[in-house]
Amino acid sequence: MVMVQPQLSAVDWTRAALEAWGEGGLSAVAVQPLAARLGVTKGSFYWHFANRDALISAALELWEQTTTENTIALLEAEPDPVVRLRLLFARVSYSAAQYQVEIGVRGASGNEVVAAVLRRVEERRLSYTIGLFEQIGFSPSESARRGMLGYTAYVGHSEMAARLPELLPMERAGGLSSYVETVLGLLLSDRPR
Repeated sequence: MVMVQPQLSAVDWTRAALEAWGEGGLSAVAVQPLAARLGVTKGSFYWHFANRDALISAALELWEQTTTENTIALLEAEPDPVVRLRLLFARVSYSAAQYQVEIGVRGASGNEVVAAVLRRVEERRLSYTIGLFEQIGFSPSESARRGMLGYTAYVGHSEMAARLPELLPMERAGGLSSYVETVLGLLLSDRPR
């Protein structure tokens, strides 16, 4: 009986790379261990990618698309910027797997390719968050301040969730943790009406 290997796409390899990256950092994105993880030979990898760097670039592109662009596109369906801000915080505050990959990508910021994508993603996320505060009615300078506070609260929360989740208060209040409710309450407490 001949064993037939599963047909994998480039996306299958890319998703596996992101998962491994979240679990073990950039060094875990290696062809042989990924092939073993996927139950295929290295030949399958080379069918889709020229080398490891090409896989890393594809993984970064998928990470950027799924965690940033897709999130923003989904939020844009909501017309109220206050609701969008609440949805944004809710969406990004409860995915442990996402946190692991976020931390893995940030941890590899010494890599030139990773650093460029990370900078673009951070700028896009921050710009979007600042834009929400402007749409709510805050001045540009106040929107920048609140956007930075909100975004860095997310970054700190993701670090804690990935590394020390037992220290985070996760009791729910209206679908959000009390931490997220507190952050949003502070950021919106004196919003223009």
